[in-house]
Amino acid sequence: MRLADALVTTLRDWDLGYVFGVSGANIEHLHDAIHRLGGDRLRSVMARREDGAAFMADGRARVHRTLGVCCATSGGGMVNLLTGLAESYAESVPVLALIGQPPRELEGRGAFQDSSGIGRTVDALGLLRATTKRVAKIEDPADFWPELHAAVVTALTGRPGPVALLLPRDVYDLSVGPRPADWPVDLERLAAPPPVAREVVRPLFEALRTARRPALLVGHGVRRSGAAGEVTAFARRAGVPVVATMGARGEFPNDDPLFLGVAGVTGHPSAHAYLKESDLVVAVGTGLGVMTRGPLDLASARLAVVNIDPGEAVRATAPGIVVEADAGAAFAALLALLEAEPFTAPAPEGYELRRYRPRPAPPTAREHREQEVRTAGDTLRQSEAIGQLEEYLPRGGHIVLDAGNCASAAIHLSHVPEAASSTIALGMGGMGYSIAAAIGAQLGSADGTRTVVLCGDGAFLMNGFEVHTAVAERLPVLYVVFNNNMHGMCVTRQQTFFDSRLECVEYPALDVATVAYGLGGPDRLWVGSAGTADELRGLLADYHDHHAHLPGVLELRLPVEEVPPFTAFLPADEPTYVARRRVDSRVLTG
Repeated sequence: MRLADALVTTLRDWDLGYVFGVSGANIEHLHDAIHRLGGDRLRSVMARREDGAAFMADGRARVHRTLGVCCATSGGGMVNLLTGLAESYAESVPVLALIGQPPRELEGRGAFQDSSGIGRTVDALGLLRATTKRVAKIEDPADFWPELHAAVVTALTGRPGPVALLLPRDVYDLSVGPRPADWPVDLERLAAPPPVAREVVRPLFEALRTARRPALLVGHGVRRSGAAGEVTAFARRAGVPVVATMGARGEFPNDDPLFLGVAGVTGHPSAHAYLKESDLVVAVGTGLGVMTRGPLDLASARLAVVNIDPGEAVRATAPGIVVEADAGAAFAALLALLEAEPFTAPAPEGYELRRYRPRPAPPTAREHREQEVRTAGDTLRQSEAIGQLEEYLPRGGHIVLDAGNCASAAIHLSHVPEAASSTIALGMGGMGYSIAAAIGAQLGSADGTRTVVLCGDGAFLMNGFEVHTAVAERLPVLYVVFNNNMHGMCVTRQQTFFDSRLECVEYPALDVATVAYGLGGPDRLWVGSAGTADELRGLLADYHDHHAHLPGVLELRLPVEEVPPFTAFLPADEPTYVARRRVDSRVLTG
C-alpha cells in the first residue's frame, strides 16, 4: 500500500471525519488520497489560512473529545500552522499535524521551502519540537506504521497534546506494506486511561468527608478526560459545591443549586470569597495557572489537586494532597467509595452569586471622524448586548469565546445553557481562535446543533475570513462581533497602567457588516448590524426565526466602552449585584 493511501485509509477507519488544511505542492498527495479514498467518512475542509486549520482541529478535538487532524504544505504553510499547534500544546489538546516537505534528495541543495535545517534553511524538526509533544520525519517507508502509531498514542495518552509528522514529497508513493495485524481498530481503546484504585483516592475522600466547607474547582481537563459525568454525580451525591474555571464553564450544569459560578480573573467575586473561606478546595483538571489562581488564596494545606499531570499545579501552589490520575478514573473511584461510605457535605445555604456591576470606561480621544459618524445615534452597551444574547445561546450546542473584553464580560455576565459546551483559548490566548475553532466544534455535531461565537473586531480583523469557510461548509454558526474599533483589553491596560497613553491599540472605523457581505450572498450568509437594543432584539429574532440554518455575522456597534470585569483592573470595593441566590436547595435568579 502507498504511504498516502495507508495514511488516509487509517484516518478514515478511525472515523476522524475531517482533515483541516490548505493544500500546496508538498501536501497535495494527501489531498488526492482523501479525494480517492475518504468517501463519506473522511474529507478535507479547506481553511483560509493554516493557523485557522490548526484552530479548527483544536476546536474539534476539544468539543468532541477526539483527535483533531490538520495539514499544511512546507515553508510558510508549516510556519503558519505553529500558532494553532502552540495553543493545543499549552492547553493539552490532541491534534495530529501532517506537514509536507520538499523531496529528500533536494534537502540542503536549494529546494523551494527547504526546512531541513541544513545551511541557512529553517529547521522544521526544531521548530515543531517546541510546540508539540512529538515530531517525526518519515524518510524510510519502514518507519511509517511505527511512527504513526507512536504519534497517535503520544497525542492521546498521559497529558494529551499535538504531534506532527513531516512527509517529504517523494515518500507519498512509496510502499509501506499492509496495515499491521495488531493495529488498533479505534482510538478509544488507545486513549482509555487505566482505572484508579480506591486506595489512591482514599486520602482525598477522607479529606472531603471531614471538611466543613469543601468545594470542587473544575477545569477544562474534566472535559478532556470525559469526566464531567463522574464529577457531576459525585458533587450531587455528596452535596459538594462546584466552581468552574473560565475554560470549563460548561462542565457542570450552571442551573444546579451547587454551582457557585466561575473563578479566575474574570470570575465572580462571590465564588472567590467562597473558595477563600473553604477548608478544602479540590482542583480537578486544572493546572491552576495565574488566570485562574490570580484572585484566589489557595493555601497549600487546604488544597488538593486531581490531574493526570499535576506538575504545573504543584509548581504553582504546592498542594497538600495530589492525585496523579485521569479525572474521570479518579472520580469513578471516589464514587465507589462514596457508595460504600456515604456522606453529605454542609450545604452552601444562602449563597448569593454576585457579579460586578457594568459601568462605562474612561473615554478615549477618538481621532477618526468616520467612527463618530458611523456610531451617531448608537447607544448599545456590551453588557446590554450580552443580556439579550444569553436568551439565544444554544442548548446542547457550542459557545466559543475569543480573547479580550467581550469574552471577559460574557464569562462574567452569562451562563452556559443546558448541555452546551463553552470553549476559550487561554493557553496562548491568540485573537481569532474562536472564528476558526467554531468550525471544528460544529462539524460532526448532531443535526439541529448550533454554535455561537463571541469575538471582538480585533479578532475579526485577524481571522475573519474563516467565516468564508463556514459559508462553504454551510454551518449554522452565528458570529457575534463586538465592534468598538479598538483592541479593548489593551486600551484598558494602557488606561490603567500607562496613564491613558494609548499606542498601537486603536484604528479607523471598521464596518464589519459590509466586510461580511462580501463573504457570501444572502442565501448562504445572514448579516446584521445593531447599534441599539431594539435593533439587536429584532435582528436576533430574525436570525433565529428564519435563518438559523445558515452561518451568520452579527455586528454590534458599541460607541461606549465598559470596564471589563477583570479583577486586575478593579478596586477591592468595586460595586456588585446579586445575580442569583440559593435558598432551600433552590436557585432564584436576581
